[in-house]
Amino acid sequence: MPLQAGKDAPQFELADADMHMFCLSEHRGKNIVLYFYPKDDTPGCTMEANEFSDHEREFDNLDTLVVGISRDDCISHASFRDKYGLAVQLLADPDGRICRKYGVLCEKEVDGHKKQSIQRSTFVIDKLGKLRHVLYGVHAHGHAQEILKLIKDMK
Repeated sequence: MPLQAGKDAPQFELADADMHMFCLSEHRGKNIVLYFYPKDDTPGCTMEANEFSDHEREFDNLDTLVVGISRDDCISHASFRDKYGLAVQLLADPDGRICRKYGVLCEKEVDGHKKQSIQRSTFVIDKLGKLRHVLYGVHAHGHAQEILKLIKDMK
């Protein structure tokens, strides 16, 4: 079931690319951009991660942390981050537990087989831990700028 703006963001703890634990509740007092993407080092996901990274200073100035989540493991995240010099923090959700909490898993047919895949989605969480913006099925290109504008407009 899709999440809705105005509700508390579902809490979680996941390992990042360096195998350090990231706990959402420990980042209260900052805005969080939580974006879910299908797979490390694929064209759309690389474009999205690079665009978020390109705006790192602007997000920092708005007291906002950008965090990406996919079902890839920590090792894959580390090589993806290092290959492109990404500034975003990448979290590993290999069993899809957090993806299910946020309602971003969908079934796709690939080569005649159905498999669970992540629908590219972004959640803007305010400093109090509330979902301010819930965007399912977003497009990678230009998405970071769109999110930056939403955060600038938040009061």
